[in-house]
Amino acid sequence: MGKGKKGEMYLVGSKVKAAIKAKGCNTAGDALEGLNGWVCWLVEQAAKRAKANGRKTVRAYDFIVM
Repeated sequence: MGKGKKGEMYLVGSKVKAAIKAKGCNTAGDALEGLNGWVCWLVEQAAKRAKANGRKTVRAYDFIVM
């Protein structure tokens, strides 16, 4: 999981819940926390990739995980 402050939310919960509902599903109480943890990890990895390539700017392709 990311190194952000514990409980720090990077997502707009109402938007995520609406997107899930639009797909005909319900949102469990821990779903946003799980997705937020993944987003934190992605941000951390993208920043590492940018730095490894000599950049301070994170670009869209830094988020691509293969």
